[in-house]
Amino acid sequence: MTTDTANVLLGEGWRDGLEAGVRGRIRGFIEELLDEELTAALGRARYARARAPDRLPSAAGEPAIDGSDAPDVVLPVGGHRNGHRDRQVMGTFGSITVSVPRARIEAADGKTSEWHSKTLPAYQRRTKEIDAVIAGSYLAGTNTRRVGRALAALFRGSVSKDTVSRTWRKIKGDWDAWNARDLSKEEMVRLILDGTVVRVRVDRKATAISLLVVLGVRGDGQKVLLSVRNMGGESEAAWRTMLDDLVERGLQEPELAIVDGAPGLEKALASLWSDLPMQRCTVHKLRNLIAHAPKRLAEEVASDFSDMIYARDAKEVATRRKAFIRKWRLKCRAVADSLEEAGEQLFTFTRLPPSQWKSARTTNAIERLHEEFKRRIKTQTVLPAGETAAMLFWALLASGQIRLRKVDGWRTLDRALAQPLDLAA
Repeated sequence: MTTDTANVLLGEGWRDGLEAGVRGRIRGFIEELLDEELTAALGRARYARARAPDRLPSAAGEPAIDGSDAPDVVLPVGGHRNGHRDRQVMGTFGSITVSVPRARIEAADGKTSEWHSKTLPAYQRRTKEIDAVIAGSYLAGTNTRRVGRALAALFRGSVSKDTVSRTWRKIKGDWDAWNARDLSKEEMVRLILDGTVVRVRVDRKATAISLLVVLGVRGDGQKVLLSVRNMGGESEAAWRTMLDDLVERGLQEPELAIVDGAPGLEKALASLWSDLPMQRCTVHKLRNLIAHAPKRLAEEVASDFSDMIYARDAKEVATRRKAFIRKWRLKCRAVADSLEEAGEQLFTFTRLPPSQWKSARTTNAIERLHEEFKRRIKTQTVLPAGETAAMLFWALLASGQIRLRKVDGWRTLDRALAQPLDLAA
């Protein structure tokens, strides 16, 4: 059985004279640019004899060498033209074939070499602008094959999945530079750290790896992506490797770290900065509490926990904390023990001004990035490599597909942490 898979959008019914006229003018304009570049390199106009000095058109208002009305520019002579060759170029104007002039350039020692255009470098088939369009389409949330199909009507089928892959790999230079950038001038008052699991291809098999992410918060409240790495898990060694790299590049100790509660992360931070205050994510802790309770009590646990965490002030939070522990110690001791296990780290946010509580008590800033990232890779199921996952996460922010805003309560970030309340009082 055969199926007609031709793209109807490439047919004659989807073309008009305006596009054809514009593309024809663009071809002529590009060829004119190339010819002017070669004329400047040779030092004489087309069909002019190899003599010195030669006359070229120059800016209006300059006097001519021979006194005529046409002004002159005196340029050296060296080399000769050598025909043309056709090259296909793809840009935001579409895919066109241009006639590129050829020439031999004579050096000072008398030897000649092939002339290479700087306007259209050798082997360049696409402009940088079109590479940006292709990469942006890929980052918007589709796989390499679908990008080619989506852009086929614009570029007359010139974009293949391999073209998309090659264009994407060009971003790696920017990715490597970002990973090596100096952080000594970045004054971070907070760090937000969390990880997620993605599936990548390792040794031709789909394998789950951890993607570790570190966000920083500047003194003006602006969130900044500091690092993203693919690791085998969220162990203390994995997190410490990531943190050591940030410190080596100049990152200073922040005033607060917001974590998801993973033991390896907390140990890594404590071993690096022993006095660093930490805030455990209240959303992660709620999930833990619900996991310790019978299913029929899940809503009640969530309600009591929300009443405690979203209380008006620090004193009311402390009062409801005591009430929560008393109630659930009798009703389901595992829930109470889980809350007590978190200790004061779950309530560090109460030492901040209330305007900061919303942004300080959870790792939601990273969780939202994880959700967008998972939405983006949904069409691919399995990414080709671990580094690809980390680079794609970074590129979503670097390309502006995702924008980071300031944290809530940023105007009071300059205030120091208050002392914790005495629960025994």
